[in-house]
Amino acid sequence: MLSVGLTGGIGAGKSAAVRLLAARGAVVVDADLIAREVVEPGTPGLAAVVAEFGPEVLAPDGSLDRARLGRLVFADEERRRALNALVHPLVARRSAQLQEAAPPDAVVVHDVPLLTENGLADRYDTVVVVDASDATRRARLVGARGMAEADADARMAAQATRAERLAIADHVLANDGTLADLDRQVAALWRTLTEMRVARDGPGPG
Repeated sequence: MLSVGLTGGIGAGKSAAVRLLAARGAVVVDADLIAREVVEPGTPGLAAVVAEFGPEVLAPDGSLDRARLGRLVFADEERRRALNALVHPLVARRSAQLQEAAPPDAVVVHDVPLLTENGLADRYDTVVVVDASDATRRARLVGARGMAEADADARMAAQATRAERLAIADHVLANDGTLADLDRQVAALWRTLTEMRVARDGPGPG
């Protein structure tokens, strides 16, 4: 089994790269989906968040009001760290469980938006960064997602810089071009990851 950490700044096209890898046989572990799962109603994770931030972070149906919680933590680094301290261990535990459940000859791609920011590179056998220029990312956020330019800039500024992400990369997918350009790079990356997996573990069953 090969464990791959994949990340990229907002608007870089990380989700597209993950879909292309999944289509080639990667087992995908999505940190964002897990982060939602571990604070669903009735979970210890949600109880811990409510104990820390108060019942006002709950929606009327008892689920987590993500927008309200986001407003509380976005501009307050201490509150954001408190939230991360609650949620990140739960996400890490569940991610490990999903990796352990994968076939022994799998290439497991962990889709982790804040891999760089949270210093997680050492958890994986290799790290892939989906990279695009700030101008490209801003144009995608404004054009495709309908964000105001100021909001796009604020979201980008809240993340690691391109240089910080590239500093931890073992492999880079340059995604300033078309989906076809990205697909060609993913095809080459998939060959490399498969070769790495075979070198580690042998050919595997079949």
